[in-house]
Amino acid sequence: MLETKERREGFNKNESGKRLSKIITDSYMSLHQKASEGAFVVWIAIVVPPELFAGFDNVVYAVPESHAAMSAGKGVGPLQCEKAEQMGYSTDLCSYARIDIGTAFDGGKDSPTFGLPKPNLMVSNNNNCSLLVKWFDVYHREWSVPHFILDVPFCYEKQNMEDLGYIVSQLKDLIKTIEDLSGQRFDIDKAREAVKLSSEAYKEWRRFLSFASHRPSGITAFDSFVQMAAILTSRGTMELKEHFRLLADETARQIDSGIFPVPDEKYRLYWDSIAPWHQLRSMSSKLAEYGANITTASYTYCIGTTEGETDLFAFDGKDPFHFLSRSQNFSVCPYGLALRGKAMREAVDQNNIDGIVFASNRSCKVYSLMQLDEMEGIKKDLGIPCMMVDVDHADVRKYSESNVFLRMEALLEMIEARR
Repeated sequence: MLETKERREGFNKNESGKRLSKIITDSYMSLHQKASEGAFVVWIAIVVPPELFAGFDNVVYAVPESHAAMSAGKGVGPLQCEKAEQMGYSTDLCSYARIDIGTAFDGGKDSPTFGLPKPNLMVSNNNNCSLLVKWFDVYHREWSVPHFILDVPFCYEKQNMEDLGYIVSQLKDLIKTIEDLSGQRFDIDKAREAVKLSSEAYKEWRRFLSFASHRPSGITAFDSFVQMAAILTSRGTMELKEHFRLLADETARQIDSGIFPVPDEKYRLYWDSIAPWHQLRSMSSKLAEYGANITTASYTYCIGTTEGETDLFAFDGKDPFHFLSRSQNFSVCPYGLALRGKAMREAVDQNNIDGIVFASNRSCKVYSLMQLDEMEGIKKDLGIPCMMVDVDHADVRKYSESNVFLRMEALLEMIEARR
């Protein structure tokens, strides 16, 4: 058996953590305040580009997935899931959806943010999460709220010009829809500035993630899971750019001072799935007992990139529609097997990964569907140990710590034996 050390506290709330808490709190308070004062409210899926809304004087947005993740992290995920289940929604449905539906139809009760203000428009997409279309349709039927669906072609290779033009046309249709429903006019220069700020924020984000290549790693994937929340609430703002700049600067100073999250790091791991929001602190600290650090995760490493690349995709300052349409394929879920494998191999090489944890997610079929084939390909091509565990990103009732760590220990033993 592997030796363990005294349990650590996991990630601590440093200055960047405190600043993040303020950003998130202020963003939800501002959202509710502006909605109460008559702002046009849009609910979006995480990949829908909110930078477009900066082109309007009084349009605000909310991200139900982000709210559901926060609810899971705060420990109220099962409670909200049960509310949806009592309404007849299956436990096989995505836990994000059950949390959100349970919250929405109970008036925001038990939510860490008092729920979300009711939308005037919902915008989903089918390339990152096809279930979101059905999820938002629940509110479309119950509340008679318009539902705009972005149809983004699946990505087996680099995006072609025909697909790019198709997405651009839909973004322009979305702007026309908001203009018609809200009575506001779109200003492309304001949207361009928001896109510029997002691109600059992603540059700082990539700098923050680059510290995972240091030995010992200057970050854990749990750090990136937590910090990505600001991307969902504050894209297109100077606040986001400055937060990530300060986050990267702070991490660099800690490395220079010899401060590391897992100072006796022996095993460097890669996590392939959405974050297990209900287990961040527990899993981080328990892994540290073994000198193990999940330094890198596909869920956060893809941000700021496109189609299986690991380098930043930067805005050239010209056409915001072109940039946002190209960026529709930044996340892992729309990738075919070849692009997912390419991105993982490059990240494994760049960050000196010893082993990979494929987390088969009960709530996210599109993320998990290719993992067995991907795992076999990685083992064959790279020869590094891999392991698959069962998780659910937001419903702790479908998670067994003992089973997961039994497999984690086996993975670490495989890495040790390979050495």
